[in-house]
Amino acid sequence: MSFIDMTIIATYLLGMILVGLYFQKKASSNIDSYFLGGRSMPWWVLGASGMASNFDVTGTMINTALIFALGVSGFFIEIRGGICLLMAFLLAFMGKWNRRAQVMTIAEWMHFRFGERKDGDMARIIGAVSQIIMTIALVTYFSVGAGKFVAEFFGIPGFWGMEPRFIAALILITLSLIYTVASGLYGVVWTDVFQSLFVFFTLITISYLAFTQFILPDVFNVSYPLREGGFELVQTTKEAWTNIKPSWKLAYPETSDYSIYNLFGVAIFFYLIKILLEGSGGTGGYMMQRYFAAKDDRDAGLLSAFWIFLLSFRWLFIAAIAIMGISYFNNPENSIVAAEVDPEAVLPIVIKKMIPVGIKGFLMAGLLAAAMSTFDSTINAGAAYWVKDIYQAYINPKASEKTLLWHGRLSCVAIVVIGLLFSVTIRNINEIWGWITMSIGSGLFIPLLTRWYWARMNGYGFSAGVLGGMIAAILQKIIFPDIPEYVAFFAVNSITAIILVVVTLLTPATEEKVLENFFNVTKPFGFWKKYRKKLSIEKQSALKKEYRQDILTLILAVPWQMSLFLMWMALIMRTWGQFALTLTITIVFTIALYFAWYKKLKKS
Repeated sequence: MSFIDMTIIATYLLGMILVGLYFQKKASSNIDSYFLGGRSMPWWVLGASGMASNFDVTGTMINTALIFALGVSGFFIEIRGGICLLMAFLLAFMGKWNRRAQVMTIAEWMHFRFGERKDGDMARIIGAVSQIIMTIALVTYFSVGAGKFVAEFFGIPGFWGMEPRFIAALILITLSLIYTVASGLYGVVWTDVFQSLFVFFTLITISYLAFTQFILPDVFNVSYPLREGGFELVQTTKEAWTNIKPSWKLAYPETSDYSIYNLFGVAIFFYLIKILLEGSGGTGGYMMQRYFAAKDDRDAGLLSAFWIFLLSFRWLFIAAIAIMGISYFNNPENSIVAAEVDPEAVLPIVIKKMIPVGIKGFLMAGLLAAAMSTFDSTINAGAAYWVKDIYQAYINPKASEKTLLWHGRLSCVAIVVIGLLFSVTIRNINEIWGWITMSIGSGLFIPLLTRWYWARMNGYGFSAGVLGGMIAAILQKIIFPDIPEYVAFFAVNSITAIILVVVTLLTPATEEKVLENFFNVTKPFGFWKKYRKKLSIEKQSALKKEYRQDILTLILAVPWQMSLFLMWMALIMRTWGQFALTLTITIVFTIALYFAWYKKLKKS
């Protein structure tokens, strides 16, 4: 690193901390300000913050690894989570449904849906605990990836028996905690906006560099990780590597970590099912926090569209880094060959070896921004579950705002410490990411989905489903750690669904007044006919029209998002036929969304 590069990085770190600390006073008035920014922030700020939070270093490393090793096929694997297709559902209807509840957390929402009797309390506590567990898992995931990236790039040594990636993650997380703990969502969002400027500049700069200076050879080597450690060389062609049409089967040997994707068509099918369940049920954590903080229905929709558009440039950057990595590792003048490289280390190695002075500093600042923006959003959202749904709700209901703010700050630190400790047990990024997206995360999908559409579901059913699903996911990880992700997904969700339905039918239904209030405020579609009939004929007609519009928007938004992301990849890969096709599809669906969705947006 040159003096110029280090100066750029130091300036960024100082600026980020100052921006965060600037908002400390504004965020300290009450917990609504600390966790939701007073529900007064503009939609474009929330959308830019969401993009910065999604653009994490860990996810970028694993996505780059998949593209480097598998080509465009790696993109389709990330239907499981990295493409963030659930954003299309948030754009269409899930964002506004959540915003209408005017709550602070998913767990607090449980009282809104199930009431404040015993089953509602149980659902709220279980919901809070499950989201805290997911937050810890995500902190572990970020620690592994960001620690691996920073340690690889700066050559940080290990000491006192601690691995280099752990030391690096500790440094990065400590810096993030300074402003996250001080200023809550105000600091998180506005530092994210500050960070997104770095991120966007680096995306465009590196993509231009890759587009103008590097061309894929017709035949080249890549590598993939082996299950027992090490990596193996495999030869591929430009035509196969850049093909946007996914194959039905792959042919990786059983010794490879990627052999779990050999039934590729089956894997993609289950990833799509997973997204359908997750998107239709709504997500939690820092993503949903942006919608709870939105001013109205219209802002919830606009922030989603802006979020998706900004996030699409991530795949332009990922493809650019993969192409540069292929160029470097296939150059006979370089001492490192593809057979010796960890695909998850492609990103830091390319930055080290191929990015010029000055640009390298901005790129590192941008990637550090990406790492810390994801991390700060996650812990801020996770801490809200302890403060709002456990401590204030059940331990100390009369706690002062000052006490609640201190608990918010202390719980941020506690979540980080636990997540860091778990990170020492994880082998690589793909291992923890696959488990989060397809196992422990999928244990929440059925309960989160059913709560919206089945009026008969009660808090007991939700609680039993969440507990059963998460226990099944943990047992799967212990007993069957190497089964394909889609098998784990099917098994965990089947167990969850059976438990949920049986417990719901064997326990009392939710109070009528609670259900009627929930429907009248949220207005979801599904099995709510009894409550829809109580509305006037005019309101029923308007509601049916809104439902049709929401479903049409979703049908348009999913292919729009996929084609938009693939379009940038086709451009950087110089596959002009595929670029023309995806560009045309993107334009057609953009126009359709303008008339079917944007022109009909309402504040409430």
